[in-house]
Amino acid sequence: MLKSIAYLQTGNERQRRAYKAIVDLGILNDLARYGPVLCGTIPIGIDVDGSDLDIIMKVEDFAKFTAIATRLYGNHTGFQVKSNIIREMPAIKVNFDFGGFPFELFGQPQPVEAQHAYRHMLVEHRLLMKYPDLKNDVIRLKEQGIKTEPAFARILQLAGDPYDSLLTLGEAIRVSSRSGPSSR
Repeated sequence: MLKSIAYLQTGNERQRRAYKAIVDLGILNDLARYGPVLCGTIPIGIDVDGSDLDIIMKVEDFAKFTAIATRLYGNHTGFQVKSNIIREMPAIKVNFDFGGFPFELFGQPQPVEAQHAYRHMLVEHRLLMKYPDLKNDVIRLKEQGIKTEPAFARILQLAGDPYDSLLTLGEAIRVSSRSGPSSR
């Protein structure tokens, strides 16, 4: 689910434009060795003006990845590379603009399925499927400048760190849906 971008072809107008930009750039093919997956708000339809195309990957050799990204995308407007530590895990980010979208390539030395961006997106998608009325409230808060996870946390009245709280809620939802109704 959500690992292929084919669904974008029949999505809303911005999703269709995102599909075209991704395909025209050829980024999923160019970076296939890193297992790229589109994450964030555009895939689940809660994006706002200026939302970027977040592509996350498993990257272990940052120097090699930087060289490849620079060769492929270094001539695009806004190109920059940053590496840092996020939640005690080394990370690399590459930003640039293409096809009317800001792109953010994000790599960590762990599988995509273990990365927070992917896990958050799955939880948010499940919540939106279960509670469709959340969508407009999340978008409204995002338009006010609130990031996605804090927006969900505020609406759902989750205590503590919104990023951690959302993952905890997601695990509870996943476990309850697996266990089904209790029998007495």
